[in-house]
Amino acid sequence: MYEELLHEVGLSINEAKVYETLFKTGEASVQTISNKSGIHRRNIYDSLSRLMEKSLVSEVFVKGEKNFKAINPRRLLELLKEKEEKLNKAIPDMQEKLSKQDEKEEAYFYRGIEGFKNYLKDIIETGEPVYFIGAKAFWLDKRLKHFLPMFERDRKLKGIKFKHLFDYEIKQQKPEILKIVGKPYKFMPKKYSSPTAVDIFGPYVVTFVGVKPGELYDEPLMFVMKSRKLADGYRKFFQFMWDHCSEE
Repeated sequence: MYEELLHEVGLSINEAKVYETLFKTGEASVQTISNKSGIHRRNIYDSLSRLMEKSLVSEVFVKGEKNFKAINPRRLLELLKEKEEKLNKAIPDMQEKLSKQDEKEEAYFYRGIEGFKNYLKDIIETGEPVYFIGAKAFWLDKRLKHFLPMFERDRKLKGIKFKHLFDYEIKQQKPEILKIVGKPYKFMPKKYSSPTAVDIFGPYVVTFVGVKPGELYDEPLMFVMKSRKLADGYRKFFQFMWDHCSEE
């Protein structure tokens, strides 16, 4: 009657049979439990021992004979709650270990506007601050106008912070990007402007080829390197440049 349910909530098959037998018979000896449940006496002792450890069964002595009886089944709810609490404590460590496994080092590339959208999705999925070196305001590209509002919504919901080192030309050619991304941002010296850019977030280092102020080339190319150690090194490079660049 209850055997399957008891098994589903954590009792072994034999434990469930013994526990249910005690509900039907009341106080019972090992021999009676064995006869009623169809479980060998040796296995009955093992099951009773585990049920007593879980405070689901107690011993009763009647005229020198040891019998057993079931305890209030609400104890099953307490056991489930205890297991849930243990699991909740363990989950953060399990997630951390899984995250480290997921961060296997690899390298690949994205191409075109759809590839660029994949790069933006990686930012959201990672959920960590983004550091931009040689930023070109290419988010202003018209081909992204329908995608970026969703990206910005998700970014703000996750609280993802930006820190931009723009090329010098951006302040004159595409100043509108400054209001969009917000502070903090700085500008690299004019002589260090280039047709490339590097973004760092989480375990990712993304290098862009085919960008210019305010737009992407027809087929932009993004080289993606995924390595937490590499990204940590690039973040140090970024910090050095940040410390030596001007806000104006």
